[in-house]
Amino acid sequence: MARPFKRDINFLKHRRIFFVISTILIIVSVVTFFTRGLNYGIEFVGGTSIDFKNTGDLTIDQMRSACEREGLTGAIIQTTVDTRTGTPGFIVRIAETEAYVASAHADRIAADLGFSSMDVEVTTVGPGWGAEVTRTSLIAFVVALALIIIYLAIRFEYKMGLVAVLKVVHDLIIVIGIYAIVGREVTPNVIAALLTIMGYSLYDTVVVFHRINDNMSATARHSFMTVANYSINQVLMRTINTTLSTLIPVAAMLFFGGETLKDFAFAMMIGLVLGSSSSITLASPLYALWKQREPKFKKLAKKYGEGLDEFTVAELLTE
Repeated sequence: MARPFKRDINFLKHRRIFFVISTILIIVSVVTFFTRGLNYGIEFVGGTSIDFKNTGDLTIDQMRSACEREGLTGAIIQTTVDTRTGTPGFIVRIAETEAYVASAHADRIAADLGFSSMDVEVTTVGPGWGAEVTRTSLIAFVVALALIIIYLAIRFEYKMGLVAVLKVVHDLIIVIGIYAIVGREVTPNVIAALLTIMGYSLYDTVVVFHRINDNMSATARHSFMTVANYSINQVLMRTINTTLSTLIPVAAMLFFGGETLKDFAFAMMIGLVLGSSSSITLASPLYALWKQREPKFKKLAKKYGEGLDEFTVAELLTE
């Protein structure tokens, strides 16, 4: 397998730095989540989304004033642009869950600002439906994590499964933390993106683990840590190419797509970068450290050393 550099990059030598960075990111994400919380969409908490289209030169302050005159002081207002016509608009989110009451609010705001009711679209979601979406989303995550452990335990070994799940959870926590920091709305499209991220994250991890096991069975002249680092370098170019080829269309969705696509693409962008990098900086070091504690690999490490000062294993192992 081709490698991008003539000499191996010494990733595992810096594993402690990677662990510290991951720990800091996790702590910041968790603290931000509990202090600021997430900006859940109406699909989760219930409420109404009022879409005002073709609003011309109307400013967000004018829209906010109209909502306040209607008594909607807690309304969340976002500017939008129609992807088909390029005309500006607004999305106003309110806590009202009664469809007829929300429609009356929307009609009065439109009349106050001089808009036609044809340019107003009202979507109301009840709190019961939002609770069901939350419940099914959590079930989907738990089932997916359990299936990951079962598959890897059968296909390889349970240690791979546990490390892979830890790595996936690590990625998801950071993505959620970033959403809490930036205040971006969490919608069902974001949940779909998170489940997709789990798949990409798992794929990168399995590729590295599989290469480590193949190389370890081919030689008994080096420590597990040494062979793991060599294996990471072997698949590095593949990881870079896969990530970049996936990021390009996702970036196009983020910058040029509509609001629905942007919800999906924003989470995907973060998750793809995290998924590919944490396979190298978190999953592989953890797996290598765990495996090197086994009696068989302890003897190899004692005999040959970890080999983390100078990698020459690339010249000794055959593909």
